[in-house]
Amino acid sequence: MGLQDILSRITKAEQAAGRAPGSVQLIAVSKVQPLDRVEAVLAEGQKLFGENYVQEAASKWPAWRAEFAGVAVHMIGPLQTNKAKQAVELFEAIHTLDRPSLASKLANLAQARGACPDLFVQVNTGEEPQKAGVLPAALDAFVAEARGMDLPVQGLMCIPPEDEDPAPHFAMLAEMAARNGLSGLSMGMSSDFEAAIAAGATHVRVGSAIFGARDYSTRG
Repeated sequence: MGLQDILSRITKAEQAAGRAPGSVQLIAVSKVQPLDRVEAVLAEGQKLFGENYVQEAASKWPAWRAEFAGVAVHMIGPLQTNKAKQAVELFEAIHTLDRPSLASKLANLAQARGACPDLFVQVNTGEEPQKAGVLPAALDAFVAEARGMDLPVQGLMCIPPEDEDPAPHFAMLAEMAARNGLSGLSMGMSSDFEAAIAAGATHVRVGSAIFGARDYSTRG
């Protein structure tokens, strides 16, 4: 596949959905990828990347930011509260706000720093017990709580169950975002991002289709 193929497919999906060109941002998910693969995609001009692990991002992105102008990195993996301080200094956006304790921690850090990354609330649309995320029934109250802490909640994020049609989950997320006056929709991955774009995604998270399969055995 590759970066240009994915960008072309995004453009076609925008057109098919009657969306404005460029209305969908591609997050190139660079977690656990060999450095040379990521550097090749940076050299192609991709500016927005996604990481799952704070330590991994801290080890590689400061040098790349110095070399490639205009790069932004978003946190798309679960965020431990004890890593929040490092995360707010590393990332332009965090897509995995999923519990009150993390909201409180981020609010305290934002007050101390005078700034906060953009935030997306992760919603567990499939109500899967093993998966992080706010349950749909609790979403409205959680968004109100986060806003009450002056947190910059920009949108919602979801990861649909692997064994289900993702389209109803994307539609659910879009409805919840609209109901709460949120414009950001972080949804859709390598296998289903066109369906996400049809449902209104503003950010799609694509990794293996750009970089190739990951080898987790190389991760320390």
